[in-house]
Amino acid sequence: MDKVKDGGRQIAAGGCAGLVEVSLMHPLDLLKTRLQIGGGHFTGLADCFQKTLRKEGALGFYKGILPPILAETPKRATKFFTFEQYKKASEQLSTFLPLWSRLSLAGLCSGLTEAFVICPFEVIKVRLQSEHNVTLQEQKSTASVAREIIRTKGLGLNGLYLGLGPTLYRHGVWNMIYFGLYHNMRNFLSATTVPIQNQYGDIAMRLLLGFTAGTLASIANIPFDVAKSRVQGPQPSTGRIYHSTWQTVFLVRKQEGFKTLYRGLVPKVMRLGPGGGIMLVVYETVYDFLQRHT
Repeated sequence: MDKVKDGGRQIAAGGCAGLVEVSLMHPLDLLKTRLQIGGGHFTGLADCFQKTLRKEGALGFYKGILPPILAETPKRATKFFTFEQYKKASEQLSTFLPLWSRLSLAGLCSGLTEAFVICPFEVIKVRLQSEHNVTLQEQKSTASVAREIIRTKGLGLNGLYLGLGPTLYRHGVWNMIYFGLYHNMRNFLSATTVPIQNQYGDIAMRLLLGFTAGTLASIANIPFDVAKSRVQGPQPSTGRIYHSTWQTVFLVRKQEGFKTLYRGLVPKVMRLGPGGGIMLVVYETVYDFLQRHT
């Protein structure tokens, strides 16, 4: 019973962390997606921001927010719950794997699990965010886009699970580095420094560690993020040219240069750096609260 109750706490805390993070950081995700899709519409982050604001208004930055809001509760709940479960399961490997590698392995497995949960929401979100020539009032609803995808493409790898491959890479790599770095750095600091007694100092330290882990994870996984956006986003008028993860990575590098694989890095880091800190602090705060009161 205690295991079930603790799992419920992890799920609830993860859902709260996701809701807070996406509500604060979604505008940067929109800019990142539009820069990655490319097409010559925007010259950079500032140009994308100005054109979006001028054409669509301030609310335009929240295009496509409903799918991630609907997804973030199960997504973050899945992220943190599965990480804790994989971390516990990895203790059986303690005789041959050191703690630092078990934490990274648990992060990788949680990311792969999370990718299966989030992929349909990502397909709908990218479809909505790529519509930069329509106002918020003119845009189709989330439900109508979902119905259209299911009707025309189905539920499989050409429909709601389009781009599953790069989504698995994106989330697997990100979670592996994020959880691995955060928990290993925190364990190292706990073992080598004087514990922080001040509550605000402890929160600041966790925010900094989460920011660092989120930033480095974002730098490592962005080529897969670009590949995901290309596979799930609008294809050139000549027909579909982006099919799989590595085929897309190599094609983008060949046709547009290596730097294009890091397009959208600034808004991604601006979102997932602070977002990485916010998520962990909210998760740990809510989890500790639930432990004390439930």
